[in-house]
Amino acid sequence: MTVPPPAVVRRAALLAATVFLVTLCLRPAITAVGPVLPRIGADEGLGEGAMGLLGALPLLAFAVMSPLVHKLSARVGAERAVLGALVVLAAATLARSYTGPAGLWIGTAVIGCAIAVGNVLVPAIVKRDYAANVSRATGVYSAFLAGAAGVASAVSVPIADQAGWRPALAVWAVLAVVVAAAWLPRTLAAGPPPTAVAADSGPTVWRRPMAWWLTAFMGLQSTTFYFMVTWLPSVEASVGVDDRAAGLHMLLYQVVSIVSGLLVPLIMRGRNQVVAGVVASIPMLAAALGLLLAPGPVLVWVTLAGLGSGASLVVALSLLSLRGRSQAETTRLSGMAQSVGYLAAAVGPVVAGHLVERTGTWSAALTLLAAIAGTQVLVAVVAGRVPGQRPVTDRTPAPSAP
Repeated sequence: MTVPPPAVVRRAALLAATVFLVTLCLRPAITAVGPVLPRIGADEGLGEGAMGLLGALPLLAFAVMSPLVHKLSARVGAERAVLGALVVLAAATLARSYTGPAGLWIGTAVIGCAIAVGNVLVPAIVKRDYAANVSRATGVYSAFLAGAAGVASAVSVPIADQAGWRPALAVWAVLAVVVAAAWLPRTLAAGPPPTAVAADSGPTVWRRPMAWWLTAFMGLQSTTFYFMVTWLPSVEASVGVDDRAAGLHMLLYQVVSIVSGLLVPLIMRGRNQVVAGVVASIPMLAAALGLLLAPGPVLVWVTLAGLGSGASLVVALSLLSLRGRSQAETTRLSGMAQSVGYLAAAVGPVVAGHLVERTGTWSAALTLLAAIAGTQVLVAVVAGRVPGQRPVTDRTPAPSAP
């Protein structure tokens, strides 16, 4: 057996690690919107319901695009699909800010379609490249995801104060271009798409009960996350928190989620992930009840919400990777879970906006959030332990794992 030279091994490890750079682009174009959403609404004449729809539009795009990604990946290869998505993301981010009212809506929808490609393919690429250490790699992936999302939330208002909300959103096109340039060598080295991926077709995962429980868990945790990134600044404003402080609180929310996401793999061992799912889900329920019943110590509730969001995301993504029996099936499973899950999640911000419009308070919307979080706790019990699945181990560290 020929052992590759160390330089070749290092280069391969660096190329594999670029998948984590892609995750830097999968949230900022969305999370930068929440802190400046009132300014967008005032400038464009949007009410709470319309603003909620604008916040939900990327999720609707996720739902439409996600089940199509495995076909795109089979045709052009995962690496080329990701590169194309990054280029489209950069263009759509600029179009959203600078092509008028129609561009605001169309650009937001295209942003969602581009991000959906990364959402679906990154878990499959992680499974392929870090097969022996999926949960730990997913924790690192989620840390990059949450870190970029938090920075975008925190700097959105300061940039908008200086230059307006349009540059505050458009600046994230630069990140997509930089990451696309870093991803290009991997695309060139990838070669043609594997014939096995192209040949592996058929909607088999849609007939598996396990897939539906994972989809439910993904949808519920996504709903609570996007409720928070869309409306948390507005909820805080209703109790006297200014928009700059609310933006910093969103950064705290994301930083805490990084920590919890990195810790979750410690309890995700073996086939049964019930404990991980339940432990990850409870903090969001506590945060929702706190914001509803005693909003005064808002930092406590923001911290708990961050703990729940980060941990739940890692559990959801890890389960998708661990339950898929191949890269192709993981891609298809991820597409299903994110399509149906994000379609359900899209309803949350819109319904919350309409409830606030009709009632004039956040009580009904926060009650809805608590009900969703409580349901997630129950679903975690089933999603973490699915009958009929062969045991999945995730114990052996991979030399190339982060």
